[in-house]
Amino acid sequence: MKLTQDQQDLLDGKYGPGAQLAMKVQVAVGESFGAERMVPITRAHVALSNQDADQWLAEKMANLGAKCRISPTVNPGWCLPYFREKGMVQDEEDYKFMERTHNAYKKLGATLSYNCTPYIDTNVPNFGEIVAYSESSATPYVNSVWGARSNREGANSALFASITGYVPEYGLLFDENRKGTILVEVEAEMKTPYDYHLLGMCGKKIGHGIPVFVGLPKHVSSEDHRNLGAQLNTSGAYDMYHIVGVTPEAPDLETAFGGKEPQRKVVITEEDLKAVHKEISLEGNREIDFVMFGCPHFTLKECLHIHERLNGRKLSKEMYILVSSHVKNMAEIMGIDEEMDALGAHIIPATCPDQPIWKFLEGKIGLTESPKCAYYPQRRGINFVIRDLDTCIESAVTGEVE
Repeated sequence: MKLTQDQQDLLDGKYGPGAQLAMKVQVAVGESFGAERMVPITRAHVALSNQDADQWLAEKMANLGAKCRISPTVNPGWCLPYFREKGMVQDEEDYKFMERTHNAYKKLGATLSYNCTPYIDTNVPNFGEIVAYSESSATPYVNSVWGARSNREGANSALFASITGYVPEYGLLFDENRKGTILVEVEAEMKTPYDYHLLGMCGKKIGHGIPVFVGLPKHVSSEDHRNLGAQLNTSGAYDMYHIVGVTPEAPDLETAFGGKEPQRKVVITEEDLKAVHKEISLEGNREIDFVMFGCPHFTLKECLHIHERLNGRKLSKEMYILVSSHVKNMAEIMGIDEEMDALGAHIIPATCPDQPIWKFLEGKIGLTESPKCAYYPQRRGINFVIRDLDTCIESAVTGEVE
C-alpha cells in the first residue's frame, strides 16, 4: 500500500505501540481487500459489546497508550447509575465488568454515548463523509439514508480506525460499489415501522447484494429506516440499500443501478411477511412476563406514542423501553418519564438487551416488536413473542398476547 508520511509514522511506532498495532491491523485489512491506500475518516462508531473479548481488546489498546484521534461514539453495555439506583444489580461481578469496560473506553478517549442509533441523534454524518461505523443497524443507515461512506466495520476495525484516523480505501468508499444489484418489488402494505422490521427479515429471499426497494410509501420515517437496516443485518449481511425516490443515491431506478440491469428481481408479498413472522416468533395466545422495546434504541417519538397509548393505564406486566441518554433526558424534561415509570413502563438509558444485567429475566417469556431484540437474548435463556408495537402495549396492560 502507498502510505503517507503520517501513516508510515504510525506504522513505524512514532506515536506509540498502541497506535502502531492499530495501524498494522488497518494495513493488513486493506491488503486483504486489495486497497492501494489509506484515507482519513471524519467520524466513527464502535459497537462495543461489553463481552470478554471486547473488553480485553479495549484494555489492551489503552494499556499500550492508544488514544482515539477521532473520538467514536459507542454502543450500549448497560447503564451503571440507573441499575444501581433501582437496586437491580444482582451480581457485583457484572457491575465491576461494566465499570472496567467503561474505564477502558474512557481512557481511549471515546465519546461515551452508549447508544446503538448514533445516526439519529448523536453522531449524524453528512453526505459523502468517509466514516468508520460498526453496529448492525448503523452501517446501512449512514450509507443508505445519509449517503455517507462506510464499509461494514467490526467493533475492532472501527476502534482501530478511530485510533489511527484512517481506513483502507475499498468497497463502499468507491462509487461503483454502491450501486444496487437486486430489484426488490414490495407488494406488501407498509403501514407502520413494524412492517419494516418484517421486510428486513426477508434477507434469505432477497439474497446477497445491495437491494433496491420499489413500491414503498413516499415517506419513510427514521424509525422505518432504522428497523429495515437493523433486520436486514439480522437476517443477512447488508452494507446498504436504496429506496427509489427516497434515499439520496437512488432518485430513480437507472441511477440506483448505475445504468445496469439488476442481477435479479425479488417480489415481497404480504404472505412473505406473515411467513417470516411465523418463523421467528413464539406462538401467541399466552401469558407474558414482561415487554421490552429498544433494540435498536427507541426514539423520543416512540416513547411519546407509548405514553399516549397508555393514557394513564397501569400495566400488569413490566415494560422496559431502552433508549439513548439523550432521549431519556428529553423524556424527563417533558415529564413523561416519571408518569410512565409509575405505570410500570420504565425508560432505561444506555442499555442493550444482550447484557448480563437482564439475568433476572432468564426462563421468562417477553414480548417485543423487534426481531433483533428477540434474537440476541435467546442465548441468555430469554425468549420472545413478536407483535406490532400497539399490540405489545395493549398486552402489557392485559398481561396476555393473542
